[in-house]
Amino acid sequence: MTSPTPARRSRRTDALSAAAIIDAAIAVLDAEGEEALTFRTLSIALETGPGAIYHHLASKQEILAAAAKRLVVHALADVPSDLDAENGIREVMLAFFDLFDAHPWVGTQLSREPWQAALLEMFEAIGAHLDGLGVDERYQFTAASSLLNFVLGVAGQHASATRLARDLDRSTFLRDIAEGWKDEATAASHPFSRRMADQLAEHDDRQQYIDGVDFILAGISAVAAGGGFR
Repeated sequence: MTSPTPARRSRRTDALSAAAIIDAAIAVLDAEGEEALTFRTLSIALETGPGAIYHHLASKQEILAAAAKRLVVHALADVPSDLDAENGIREVMLAFFDLFDAHPWVGTQLSREPWQAALLEMFEAIGAHLDGLGVDERYQFTAASSLLNFVLGVAGQHASATRLARDLDRSTFLRDIAEGWKDEATAASHPFSRRMADQLAEHDDRQQYIDGVDFILAGISAVAAGGGFR
């Protein structure tokens, strides 16, 4: 008696494109995290062979970079174009936060490769509003970099917190850390952290981020109004 022939995996009938690969990669990254993104996983999702994927995007890092850029560009496309400079920067910065909140893996990706394509899009979106704030061109690189570095710091922490607290309730997670800050030994050596413990436990990430952006914008506006640094 002959053995049954194994079922053959179906193959796609339409042409594979880089855009389709990026779509599939984002779906895997959002659902299962970066560890699950492999050429085998994508081959199954796209009903094709690894060689066809390599033809468009030659490495996992290239796929991650392209996926991050795609999401950044899409996030910026939703920012209204008729805002004044200050509100324009604020909305750009909020678009970044909401992007990292929805896709935490992007924060990890952006920390890997300085000035990758996604970072260039972010830097341009921030810097485009600085003339409108009256910032002298001598200080625009520093101003844009300060905002971008703030974004990247938050994005990296958000990605790390998502990985660490994947199976934990956020409120419980923060309360446990805050209680550690209140510990007698810790409080004695870190009095400021002890005073901030309750705020840590109760803070809203998005509102804290908005407040941080406003702190930086206030400093940028002060430099612009004063004609430079003191």
